[in-house]
Amino acid sequence: MANKSIQQFIIIGAFLSLPFASMAWGTLGHRIVGEVASHHLSPKTKLAVKNILGDESMALASNWADFVKSDTSFKYLNSWHYIDFDDTTLTATSMASKLKTDTATDVYVKLNFIIAQLKNKSLSKEKQLMYLRLLIHIVGDIHQPLHTGHAEDKGGNSIKVSWFNQPTNLHAVWDDKMIDNQQLSYTEYTAAIDHATPNQQKTWQGQPLTTWIFQSYQLANSVYAEIKQPDQKLSYRYSYDHIASLNEQLLKGGIRLAGLLNEIFG
Repeated sequence: MANKSIQQFIIIGAFLSLPFASMAWGTLGHRIVGEVASHHLSPKTKLAVKNILGDESMALASNWADFVKSDTSFKYLNSWHYIDFDDTTLTATSMASKLKTDTATDVYVKLNFIIAQLKNKSLSKEKQLMYLRLLIHIVGDIHQPLHTGHAEDKGGNSIKVSWFNQPTNLHAVWDDKMIDNQQLSYTEYTAAIDHATPNQQKTWQGQPLTTWIFQSYQLANSVYAEIKQPDQKLSYRYSYDHIASLNEQLLKGGIRLAGLLNEIFG
């Protein structure tokens, strides 16, 4: 037990030294997605998730896939978090067609893989835990628009901007800067946004994975288009203009994650 605690401490400590720009949503955003999802599980699914995660909540499990980036044995998971689109003219139909033949090691291919694995009744407990943690995290990743961004700028990581006169990058602004600026805990944030109507829930959960990605891609295109110059200054007005879209992405991520889990374990 002591060795396990020490190992967890080392992983979390190493995680805290990582640049947050390498993540999607940041710690708080992922927890919001996981927390929203936990409120929309069927009783059967809730029990199945509890049997796998034990005392670990979905909110806390959501960050495991970023924590383990400190462990080189999990380096192979890095490309599971995103998908690149350098073509900005894709339609919903052309994207669906493109993804249908996708064989890359990316978020679309690997999320489908994880879903299939979790539906396997003979999957070991260890694999169930790993894949459930990955599922919670990666569904969140898909809804951060710059995880469907451009390879050339590493999903906005290479686009330098100023946030309240502090140097950062476009990816980080969407990962955590706008979220942190609300000054809410993940439970407070969830309570503030978790008000999807029954019709919205039905619509979002009924849409295929290709639509989730296409909607993020559309948002990413508009986010890119607004950056007109190097080190562009972003602050109150940028947050005011975009926080509703960001909150909807967090909410969609949580609602869709719950729908996916209900499908897998229901």
